[in-house]
Amino acid sequence: MSSWMFWVLAAAVVAFFVYSRIVGAGASKEAHALVAAGARIVDVRSPGEFSGGHLDGALNIPVDQIARRAAEIGAKDTPVVLYCRSGARSAAAASTLRAQGFTKIVNLGAMSNW
Repeated sequence: MSSWMFWVLAAAVVAFFVYSRIVGAGASKEAHALVAAGARIVDVRSPGEFSGGHLDGALNIPVDQIARRAAEIGAKDTPVVLYCRSGARSAAAASTLRAQGFTKIVNLGAMSNW
């Protein structure tokens, strides 16, 4: 890899982490407010990751099961806060739930954003 490619890649990685921190901070405030008002918290990580630690009150529905288990969340107007390890799986789950008609979804991204 040439040195300019290395620096472009390094800059992209740094930009991603800065962006995710900024977005996560905003999502955290919104997520806390929604949960205080009764929103469902859904952890879309694997059962193994979930058993290693999760947010209090979280329902574990792995991202690859979200389409068929969406009814466990509740009515389609139920506020939902989604999270995973990095934000990629929760973003995919949010997209799936929106396609199924859920209207109040916050993607917290990484659990550490809580």
